[in-house]
Amino acid sequence: MRKEIKTVVYDDELRLEAYCFEGVVQPFPNHFHEYYVIGFVEGGERCLSCRNQEYTIGKGNVILFNPGDSHACIQTDDGTLDYRGFNITKEVMLDLAEEVTGKRELPGFSQNVICDEEITCYLRPLHELVMNGSLEFGKEESLLFMLSLLIQRYGQPFEECIPECREEIEQACAFMEEHFTERIYLDQICCHAGLSKSTLLRAFTKSKGVTPYCYLENIRIGAAKKLLEQGVAPIEAALQTGFSDQSHFTNYFNRFIGLAPGVYREIFLKGDGTGGEQHGE
Repeated sequence: MRKEIKTVVYDDELRLEAYCFEGVVQPFPNHFHEYYVIGFVEGGERCLSCRNQEYTIGKGNVILFNPGDSHACIQTDDGTLDYRGFNITKEVMLDLAEEVTGKRELPGFSQNVICDEEITCYLRPLHELVMNGSLEFGKEESLLFMLSLLIQRYGQPFEECIPECREEIEQACAFMEEHFTERIYLDQICCHAGLSKSTLLRAFTKSKGVTPYCYLENIRIGAAKKLLEQGVAPIEAALQTGFSDQSHFTNYFNRFIGLAPGVYREIFLKGDGTGGEQHGE
């Protein structure tokens, strides 16, 4: 079997993460991110579920996730996944969108899986420039051209990509976002939302695409990423974000992000534009 290699680089100039997965067989469970994901598949075939739809993705497909889009994927052939992508925070996307459209509003991608050769012509070279630590303005130029095409062809107001949610579900989310560092019980969430357990679980999963517990773990992982980026040790990040122990934290972080917490932290400790790399058999 091919050696599994996962490499991540943070570009200070563009303020985004670029990552490269080669030879990956790891499935990714249903989860979401608080940031945009723009990626493309270089090899392998996977079944992707996103926003209650299923896709077969393979070489040449471009993947677009809005913040909050729940998704999962698993290998469907005998090969492995080769994948490159960018993670872009909402704050950075807001600046980029204003630059290319003149309007300071978040875009929402109307499709999650596309096949667009012109987009790929910008995406792959841009990714290589970032991974190689280029300091030339060509990478910023490529990023703006790429986003201009994406927004023009697949963009809509971000609010239109968010499914309508019952007020009670939003109250449940707000409670978890406020108390994620604590041990939370299902009874507490139900009481705050004013719903029974069965109604909450059914309505929440339908609205958000993930269960309340998965939503809570995603919040914790997002907060832990920020701490690791600041150089906080993995054990401290685990304790500060509500995980019961470092083992639990490491397992969840690796499942959702694809890297061990320590490897992710090293990317930002180096501070020289180089990336962290993780190998496996």
